[in-house]
Amino acid sequence: MRLFLDSSVLLAAAGSSRGASSFIITNPSSCGWVLVTAEYCAEETRRNLSKLGAAATGTWTQTVAPSVRIVPTRTSLDRPLVFPKVKDRPVVITALAEKCEWLLTLDEEDFHGKLGCEVYGMSIAAPGEFLIAQRERGML
Repeated sequence: MRLFLDSSVLLAAAGSSRGASSFIITNPSSCGWVLVTAEYCAEETRRNLSKLGAAATGTWTQTVAPSVRIVPTRTSLDRPLVFPKVKDRPVVITALAEKCEWLLTLDEEDFHGKLGCEVYGMSIAAPGEFLIAQRERGML
């Protein structure tokens, strides 16, 4: 299963070894997940790591970044996308272009509030919601 991680999830995993974001980063192969993010998200994460302290930079370099496939950012889609958040369009477009089943984000207002729980068959959820859904389906 392909999971696209927004920068908010990457930052959460770099900033704390606890929680759903960290669990996803540290267990992808045992759960059958391929973790994907856009260079756009990776760069946003790098810019904001200093706000989380020195340990976060080390965690990013040693744990988070090696666990995630960083792909080129896509800015166009072969179908219409009505999404008013210009800064987040590359996130959604890249996730769809990479054929991810889930887009995981902690930015619920911009993603859930504007797109709902799904776009073109790709589910959108917070990491904790995703893990609960996987448990309910017997996948964890």
